[in-house]
Amino acid sequence: MHQETAQLTLPPSSRAAGATLFLQIWMPTAPKAVILLAHGYAEHVGRYAAFAQQAADAGYAVYALDHWGHGQSTGQRGFVPDFSVFLDGMTALLAYVEAHQPQLPRFLLGHSMGGLIAASHLVGHQTSYTAAVLSGPAVQPGTPPSRATRWIGHILSRLFPQTGLIQLDAAAISRDPDVVARYVADPLVHTGKMSARLAAEMLKAMDALQTSAHQLRLPMLVAFGAEDRLAAPQGGAALVAAIASQDKEFRLLPGLYHEIFNEPEGADVIQGVLAWMDARVPASQDGQTI
Repeated sequence: MHQETAQLTLPPSSRAAGATLFLQIWMPTAPKAVILLAHGYAEHVGRYAAFAQQAADAGYAVYALDHWGHGQSTGQRGFVPDFSVFLDGMTALLAYVEAHQPQLPRFLLGHSMGGLIAASHLVGHQTSYTAAVLSGPAVQPGTPPSRATRWIGHILSRLFPQTGLIQLDAAAISRDPDVVARYVADPLVHTGKMSARLAAEMLKAMDALQTSAHQLRLPMLVAFGAEDRLAAPQGGAALVAAIASQDKEFRLLPGLYHEIFNEPEGADVIQGVLAWMDARVPASQDGQTI
């Protein structure tokens, strides 16, 4: 396996036109398929090195970008002008992979907010993928806001969009204290509050996904830690129930917290995801995977 980096630029049509996004690539010697990875809120793609190594060992190339306002990409941390900016990034990533690996099957993997981004991206691009995996997707808040809270958040988003509203509980990401300590100490992780605009945009995206989920028809696996306090497992179960896919699975992992790949059982969880993907890698006419 070798690693490389690149930069993507958001197009003139984007609300963040001209912004540059950091792209990390993990490439095995002879890839059988590609995984496009969408990371979660406040973090960055470097935190997926262990996943990428295990995936590369199994023959998957991994292409992962830091979303706008995250990691080594440009943009204000904890904020986004419009949720569409995240989707613009995924569209740019898909175009990059299509240009560089046109013959390989593509899988989409999204974690937490990245799961919401991935699912929203699929509504318009599902035919470009073989299957999708969502890890603890933020498709429903862990604690649903009241109508009054949503109204106040909407007003703040319009009048004072950069106001900090929500503080992520770092202790809820993993049962492994070393994972939590590294997360808090990581200079590329945003440890400040989520802005009113980003919170409002995520809620809007959740509402939009509920409306359009029935359009999704590709194979999908949604996996949640049963003790996830940052995203609602019942939201993942509801998404699986709502999509039109014939090949779909909701996987609830007893005892695990939000970052299922960074739990003490993480290597086994990753292996289970890769096995699910392996079963869906298309075969060529001679019976060999393409």
